[in-house]
Order: sequence, then C-alpha cells, then structure tokens
Amino acid sequence: MDRLLWPFKVISGANNKPTIIVKYMGKEKRFVAEEISSVILSKMREIAEAFLESPVKNAVITVPAYFNDSQRRATKDAGEIAGLNVMRIINEPTAAALAYGLQKRANFVDKRNIFIFDLGGGTFDVSILTVKDNNYEVKATAGDTHLGGEDFDNRMLTHFVKKFKKKNNEDISRNPKALRRLRTACERAKRTLSYDTEATIELDAIYKGIDFSSSITRAKFEEMNMNLFEKCMETVNSCLADAKMEKNSVDDVVLVGGSSRIPKVRQLLQEFFQGKELCNSINPDEAVAYGAAIQAVLHSESVKSVPNLVLRDVTPLSLGVSIRGDIMSVVIPRNTSIPVKRTNEYVTTEDDQSTVLIKVYEGERLKDSDNNLLGLFSLSLPLAPRGHPHKVCFTIDADGILNVSAVEETSGNKNEITITNEKGRLSRGQIERMIQEAENFKAQDMKFKKKVEARNALDDYLYKVRKVMKNDSTSSKLTPVDKEKINSAMTKGKSLIGDSQQEDTFVFVDFLKELESIFESAMNKINKGDSDEKSDSDS
Repeated sequence: MDRLLWPFKVISGANNKPTIIVKYMGKEKRFVAEEISSVILSKMREIAEAFLESPVKNAVITVPAYFNDSQRRATKDAGEIAGLNVMRIINEPTAAALAYGLQKRANFVDKRNIFIFDLGGGTFDVSILTVKDNNYEVKATAGDTHLGGEDFDNRMLTHFVKKFKKKNNEDISRNPKALRRLRTACERAKRTLSYDTEATIELDAIYKGIDFSSSITRAKFEEMNMNLFEKCMETVNSCLADAKMEKNSVDDVVLVGGSSRIPKVRQLLQEFFQGKELCNSINPDEAVAYGAAIQAVLHSESVKSVPNLVLRDVTPLSLGVSIRGDIMSVVIPRNTSIPVKRTNEYVTTEDDQSTVLIKVYEGERLKDSDNNLLGLFSLSLPLAPRGHPHKVCFTIDADGILNVSAVEETSGNKNEITITNEKGRLSRGQIERMIQEAENFKAQDMKFKKKVEARNALDDYLYKVRKVMKNDSTSSKLTPVDKEKINSAMTKGKSLIGDSQQEDTFVFVDFLKELESIFESAMNKINKGDSDEKSDSDS
C-alpha cells in the first residue's frame, strides 16, 4: 500500500533486493537502500568536516532498536560506502537514554528505571533501562520498524487524495509530482496540528492546473490514526511485560523522535503511566544524536576525563537454529544482554549422517519458516549412529551482529559463518562498486559546484558592468564601438546565465575572461582619456 504513495518507483533487483529507480542528471539510475543511506551519511560527514575544519573518518551510527541482523549489517555497509569507519552501531533508544542519563546524573541518587518512547519518522522503538552509578543496562526493547510519522502522513495523504478526486473527478494517486507536493503539505499540516486544532492545505496548480485548498482538524487527524496510536501503546505494554516490570516502577518516561510531539500520543502515554509527568528536558529531535556523540567519546582514546559509563544493550529478536520437525530451537532469547556467547548441543537424526545443515533464524515463531532466515552452513561429521552430538555456538558483539560456529568434538571438524544473509546483504564486490560510484557522484557534485561558482562569478561581473553602464558620467565617455561591444557581450552573458542546459564550466569561465577583456579595455581608454585631459589642463 505504501508503495503506491511513494513519489519514486521500487522494483525487485538482484537477489530480490528492493531497488529504487530515480532520475539523476536526466538518466535513470538504480539504487539499493545502502546507497541511499550512504548518500545521507556522506552529507552528514561533509557537514561535520565543515564545522570541525578537519577530516572525519570514524562514526557511531544509531539504528532503530528493532532492526534485525541484516538491517544492522546493511547500515555498516552504508557507512563503508560513505568512506566511514563505523566504530559502533548503537540502538536509538539506548543512545537517548545515555543523553538523558548524562544530563540528569546529578539527580540520580539511587537506581532509576527509565522508559524511552521513541516515535520517529519511519520507525517506533521503546526500551526500558536501569541506570545506577553510570551503569546503563537495557532490560527490554520492543518496536515496529514500519510505524512512524510517515504512516500518519500517509493516512492524511490518502484522505486528501480522495477529497481531491471527489471534488474534481481527477485521480492524482498515480502522479508522482502531485503526490510529492501533497505529501509535503500533509507533513506540514501534521506539525501544525501539534500546536493548533486545525491546519489548512493550499496548493496552486497541483494537477492539470487545478488549485487545491482544504483543511483538517486535530480531531479528524486523531480519528484516522487512532489504531496506530493504540498500536504504540500495545508495544509499550509488551515491553514492560518482557522486562517483568510494573508501570508504577518506571521513574522517568523520556520522549524521543519528532512524532512524540503529537498531543494524542502524549495523552495516551501519560494515561498509560497513570498521570506521570513526561520528560521534555531533552530535545526529542536531538536526543539520539547526543547519545551517539557520548558513545563516540567513550570510544575515543584522545579524549581525557571521559565519564566511566558502562552500557549493556540487548538483542531485540530471538536467535536460533532449525531442528527436526522444522521448528526453531532458540539459542539466544530476545532481550538477552549483549555482547553474549551461548552454546547448545544438538544430535544427528539419522544413522551414518555425514553432514548436518545448520540453518540460522531470528524471530519469535515456533515454525522456522515463519521466522527470518539469516544464513546457513554445513558441518562435516564422522559416520556414527543416530544421536551423535555436535555443538552450535552463537556470539553477538556489541553492535548486535551475529557469528555462528559449529564443532564436532571427536573429529575436531568445525565451521563458522558471520551471518551475511545473501538475500539482503551486499557482497564485497558490490560494496566496492558502490564505494567507487559514491566517489563518482562526489566528482560529479564537485563538477556541478564548479559550474555554479563559474556561473555566479559571471553573473556578479555582469551586475558590475550593468551598474557602470547605467552611470551616464562613465558610459557617455565610451566610444560607440566599445559601447556596442559591451552591450552585445552583456546580452550574450545574460543568455548564458539563463541557459539551464549549459553544463560546461569552461563556457562560463572563458566568457567571463572575454567580458573582462572587453570591459577593462574600454575602461582603460576612458581612464587614459581622463588622464590626458588632466595633463593638458596642468600644463
């Protein structure tokens, strides 16, 4: 359903990987999600380098707490494509808790239970952390990677698409440009409804020259999204249950993410926690970034006087292997503190079984096929009667990334994989190609920047010439030939500036030199004439 409302096309690419089709410099380009993410990371790196006035190579990247293993790996790939060394992947609610805890630590005398409610643009996460003496321990996390502000926008967008069709008998749902403009207006209206009870949408010539004007009340917005708001509260309840904690045991409820500003969301959350005051002391849009910065400092060897913070996160989904009967045997249950290492023993199901295929899954369903297959590998076994044992070991690092190994101890046979999820993960070759493409786009961006600078330099000089030509005391001293040359050059320059198809930087640079030569030659003649007149009068 969402795909129908996107202003771009998504197709199934290599290995069924979602691929986005856009037009770039007049040509159709195809991008996978990692490439789009890397463009954003590259821009953030550029902003940081401009502010710090020094190169930036390392990064701490935050992800929704409910990101699965392949999504976390894809995020690391995106960082690599952007030319970054990803020091750590950290869950967004955990980062927010770090920021809040550091800000309030002077007030933390005893252990405090902090509930992080993170409702962003595209994802929703909640986490419960216990903070004591600079120790941050995540007790439970829950969420939905497909619930956030964009879903509220989509409800409003669908509402207005129907209103437009009813009023004008025209369907704009297949027009990307009209949808893009209407979506932007819906997002603006949503923000308005956070502090006002009604918002107006006005768009000129949105489709076939038709103007569109309409309004929406806060009550209507709440009505069309109520089931999504209630879904948020169900997740809150689920997280408390996983943490085995009562709602009255929560000391602080911290709001994170732009969509946490929605009044109805705040009302439902406050009612759920029996009227507890919600914490607004930290900017919901910036809390996660603050926490990531703190995490980066903790990883830095060059920064002195770093607070001695200990952070223990959890894995959001259960991890296990497929066993006889096509069921998933859980090795690491969800909400287990990480980093962690767990080993289970399994046995063969047939006599003289020479290999065992180990399928690794993540999810909460009993049937393995109802869960997400992360990867698989085989282990060689000595011929033996049915029931021969082998051990499977799961290791999750601090970034939440999984490594699985298996060993048959009598023969010493072993095998292992760092889960790559070939259906969703990029190969080394693909990553290297994308790094090169990112560099190519960087070169194109620099080329475009130089063209803009050259065009602006020409425009500035044309402005200077126009100003001089409007000054009668100067222009009256020009010879008719020079005046004609300058006017002709100005006309040509104006035409060049207005030519949106002109892509070559050298055209602007060369013409600026030509214009400078014509104008300065004429000005030198005037200056020489003035100097000669002054000499004659002196003698």
